[in-house]
Amino acid sequence: MTLDEVVRQIQPVDQQSAAKAQARLDGLTKPLGSLGRLEETAVRYAAITGDVKPNVPRGVVFTFAADHGVAMEGVSAYPSEVTPQMVLNFLRGGAGVNVLARHAGVEVRVVDIGVAHDFAMVPGLIQKKVMRGTRNLRREPAMSRTEAAQALHIGIDLATQAACEGIGLIGTGEMGIGNTTPSAAITAVMTGRAVAEVTGRGTGIDEAGHANKIQVIQDALDRHRPDPADAVDVVAKVGGLEIAGLAGLILGAAAARVPVVLDGFIAGAAALIAVGIQPLCRDYLIASHRSVERGHQAILDHLGLTALLDLDLRLGEGTGACLGMGLVQASIKILTEMATFDEAGVSQRD
Repeated sequence: MTLDEVVRQIQPVDQQSAAKAQARLDGLTKPLGSLGRLEETAVRYAAITGDVKPNVPRGVVFTFAADHGVAMEGVSAYPSEVTPQMVLNFLRGGAGVNVLARHAGVEVRVVDIGVAHDFAMVPGLIQKKVMRGTRNLRREPAMSRTEAAQALHIGIDLATQAACEGIGLIGTGEMGIGNTTPSAAITAVMTGRAVAEVTGRGTGIDEAGHANKIQVIQDALDRHRPDPADAVDVVAKVGGLEIAGLAGLILGAAAARVPVVLDGFIAGAAALIAVGIQPLCRDYLIASHRSVERGHQAILDHLGLTALLDLDLRLGEGTGACLGMGLVQASIKILTEMATFDEAGVSQRD
């Protein structure tokens, strides 16, 4: 399926199912609206899937891994060799995302979409490498448009396959040393905010490193002039392979009417790209948490999303998405398992 065909397949969410879910929630044995954001989340799930009494869905977090040529500009506190090391840690089940996925009862699928390392045949790794990391976006476009489109299609295909397997909830995760730099670049372009306003400290760079990071991003935007009206142009020029892959994952999930639980800042940048390609994607997104990374609130504001949690997280990997997926599952149980006043024989308020 071409990108245009996927975009056309994405339809508005089902407001009739949303209204029916809200009516059921209003009749449950509790004061009206007393479960707050959990009720909102259940209604959103019903609107996306069209199912008013759904089963609790199987959940999968896709953690896309890729390297970034811009890391050579000193924008990260960690060296690029950490990316493949962490991929192996994910596969061994030893990372934060693995722990929280086990807690939430969801699966982690790790995708090499652009790591600058040859893994050979590593059990459990989904090998979809487009290239060995992006180019240095300060000096040249991070990717060609063809390479960016290829990464988008990988995400679309993985979401489509997951939906065919019966996966009913998809979480976004990523790993890539230096990837808050392209994420800040994308955020500045797509939201119209100043670079300094949306660029944080990532893995913990110092004041001088932060100033350098802002300058690197500004240099890239001045050099490449990415077009905010063409999201593929933006992700190709100043993005990352894992960001493009996640954007494709969102598009593919929306086409299959599967809700997407966003992780933090990098996943938010991917959501900006997906919504830039197809604005209807916005209604298929659930924001798990608000990252402390400076630009994340700008993303949430631009997308009109309110995060479920605010825990000062900034790890990535899909950690926040795992927690958010647990809350989505809890909201569905409230909708489907809690008794109504009539069922329980409980008197309603006058």
